Amino acid sequence: MTSPERVTKRPGPSVTRMLARGATMACPACGNRRGLFRHWTKMADGCPNCGLTFGRFEGQWIGAIGINTIVSFFLLMITILISFAVTYPDNNVVLLIGIAVGVAVIAPLVLFPFSRTFWMAMDISMTPLEPHEVDWTRVDPSLRPDTTSATPSAAETGTDA
Repeated sequence: MTSPERVTKRPGPSVTRMLARGATMACPACGNRRGLFRHWTKMADGCPNCGLTFGRFEGQWIGAIGINTIVSFFLLMITILISFAVTYPDNNVVLLIGIAVGVAVIAPLVLFPFSRTFWMAMDISMTPLEPHEVDWTRVDPSLRPDTTSATPSAAETGTDA
């Protein structure tokens, strides 16, 4: 019988924290919200704070497109069901189609940046970051060097005060 391998905690934020950051359009690694998007539909190449590269591999954003599509269809379905329930029994089909088309066009555009950062968080949780992918001192504050004890004490230098 083989002994179980020792599981070590990976550095950086927890999966829950990364997903929460991704859902709020923040960098999943460091939580930075500034500079991730040049405008609503154009994402920067990387996080200006921690250096995380967003396009880690070819086809990176297929998952984000899937998330965007699934959530958009869900919102469309909810909109149609609520519209029918509110207007029953005198359903105004033209109004219902107009509302549904509006949701079908607007929802993917509004969800676009959220789906990209959320997918990035999901990707990092499934394929953890390598040591060279980010500036770990900006991602995990516990990895920052301690600068409070920059001057050695008299006991450390061996001199009397």
